[in-house]
Amino acid sequence: MKKYIDLRSDTVTKPSAGMRKAIYDAEVGDDIFKEDPTVNKLEKYTAELLGKEDALFVPSGTMGNQICLNVLTQPWDEVICEQDAHIFHYESGSPAALSGLQINPLPGIRGVLTPNQIEPHIRPASAYYMARTKVIEVENTHNRAGGTIYPLDNIKKLKSLVDKYNLKFHLDGARLWNASVATGISVSEYSGYFDSVSVCLSKGLGAPVGSVIAGDKDFIKEAFRVRKAWGGGMRQVGILAAAGLYALKNNIERLSEDHEKAQLLAKKINSLDSLEIDMESVQTNILIFKPLTMTVEEALFKFKEKGVLLSIGKVGTLRAVTHMDVTFEEINKTLGIIETVFS
Repeated sequence: MKKYIDLRSDTVTKPSAGMRKAIYDAEVGDDIFKEDPTVNKLEKYTAELLGKEDALFVPSGTMGNQICLNVLTQPWDEVICEQDAHIFHYESGSPAALSGLQINPLPGIRGVLTPNQIEPHIRPASAYYMARTKVIEVENTHNRAGGTIYPLDNIKKLKSLVDKYNLKFHLDGARLWNASVATGISVSEYSGYFDSVSVCLSKGLGAPVGSVIAGDKDFIKEAFRVRKAWGGGMRQVGILAAAGLYALKNNIERLSEDHEKAQLLAKKINSLDSLEIDMESVQTNILIFKPLTMTVEEALFKFKEKGVLLSIGKVGTLRAVTHMDVTFEEINKTLGIIETVFS
């Protein structure tokens, strides 16, 4: 079987030998009864990292986001987010289907919305004939914008807006670890402004499954009930939680290597007239770039022929994501392949 350099996503990572050993050695129990000691350790450790009272292990990032939105809202409420947000594009219409929510997507710059952009779209409390604005959602880092980082100063200003209108504030922090490593700002500083946070273990951190949501104790108590109702309650799930715990304790700081790999790719792409990339958007481990001399489909085929797998970004663009399972040697090989395909 041909071995590819797989840059489609950081979700393709596989457990390392150390992580597999942690899975094998995991002490387990029934998590529905709160008797799985490894899950309990993961939840406690993640809550402490994020500076929250409590946390809950969930099977996926989509479930994590949707549980948070469900607990923060009532049917017929509205969630304001950036127009390329994951909750709007990649969660199968779940806000409407699962919680009766309306999404109000607004155009941002590199995935970022300012308070001045959002405030005119907050519905008047007296307008009973409109959906009720209830949540402002932020994605950090922002996937479709190219792994861009939400500025902390902007988050603080959004928090003031949230408080002014008595709204709720949710953070889709699937790649919050990347933002923290790139900026030196702790994940607890980022998450401290939000009512709820969802973080992913199975992307750059390399765990095979899972996300964690965090908030205050009452929030997590209700989230536990919703998780069960949606089929996310699992039993001896410590074998998965052990992978997540290993990831948090061993794989956060190494994300800087993935950012370095992304910069190498970006500089090569930027040097070629046949490709277009916004270098200011290359802030972590995701690259979105546009082929100018062939279609996206043609480019994907040619890269695959040469042994590199890419994915489609927004319309007319290619997407490459660096991660721990792609070595610097393979990145250097990819640089040559980019030159060959687009020279």
